[in-house]
Amino acid sequence: SISPPQKQLYRGCYGTPAHRFHDLPPGIRRDRIVPDDYGSRRAAQREAHGMAPDQPLLLFVGSGFRTKGLDRALRALAALGDRRAHLFVIGRDKTGPYRRLAHRLGVADRVHFLGGRDDIPAWLWAADVLLHPAYAENTGTVLLEAAVAGLPVVTTDACGYAPWVGHAEMGTVIDADAVTDTALKQALEAILAADRLRWVEQGRAFAETADIFDLVEHAVDCITGEEEAG
Repeated sequence: SISPPQKQLYRGCYGTPAHRFHDLPPGIRRDRIVPDDYGSRRAAQREAHGMAPDQPLLLFVGSGFRTKGLDRALRALAALGDRRAHLFVIGRDKTGPYRRLAHRLGVADRVHFLGGRDDIPAWLWAADVLLHPAYAENTGTVLLEAAVAGLPVVTTDACGYAPWVGHAEMGTVIDADAVTDTALKQALEAILAADRLRWVEQGRAFAETADIFDLVEHAVDCITGEEEAG
């Protein structure tokens, strides 16, 4: 099992005894970890997309915009006091409804739909906060990718991996039943006001100590252990 919600779902449907489950780590890719040349990579990525060093760059990553809360992210951008902030959206989904919402909120010129991309690490290092206010999310791998990249997160406890964010002190986890524009705005403002290097150092420390990378190895150990026991 890769997340507590998933395990509970299976147990609820099939009545599988708890002892037959083996919890696996998330399996995060190590190429997300803050690199030694983080500063230069961050500056180059931001400059390439017209973002000044002190301009807030909010990042949303994930296909399935509705369940991952892109509407909430757009409203949070509109509520944010700093009108220099931009939101970059990475993921494959229909953009029409969200472009129209951005227009109604008056932030269309500050929202950028990038589609699916294969340069996610570069964006994690360039951004100032990952905004992931999901309605439902079995795991939320991007939350941990952001954390090891030194990028603070604003998310909800509807995500299976949200507890890791709290444990690493890498952002804010909002109660799924208490998500409001004001709550998101306040969480964003607190993160953006903090020292950026603080997040980078906490991300490095998290990557060094957390058991979140070796999913395959743990799975093999579980399987071979069961075979030997059998």
